Amino acid sequence: MPLGPLQHYTIEPSNLTRTKKFYCEVLGLENGDRPPLGFPGFWLYSGGVATVHLLGPRKPREGIVVRGTKKKFKDTGRFDHIAFAASDLPGVRKRLKTKKVKFREQIVPRTGAAQIFLYDPDGVGVELNFPPEEAKA
Repeated sequence: MPLGPLQHYTIEPSNLTRTKKFYCEVLGLENGDRPPLGFPGFWLYSGGVATVHLLGPRKPREGIVVRGTKKKFKDTGRFDHIAFAASDLPGVRKRLKTKKVKFREQIVPRTGAAQIFLYDPDGVGVELNFPPEEAKA
């Protein structure tokens, strides 16, 4: 499973609006399109790429959640997770199951992209993003 380049980083700010204002007004990112994910947040773009994701309050989910309670460390501050472009969705599923790694999978609304969420050994959230055509496999 070759991993692609880092796609984005996600922040869970204490004040969503203030943080958006900082990244847009101070750092020059642009607030842009975001799929209807069912909770508040912003996707901030740099050079046409959604580089910074800001998370607002959301309801707990079943199974593996990127920002969960089963962590080896008390807190990672405002750091939420690392996301990678990935390929070979069936192969990744098989590898994770073979290695007995717990994961959660979902399809992104509107885009149809597939996502897998898991934890690294230190409890850091990892998101793997697959193109929509792989989600149909």
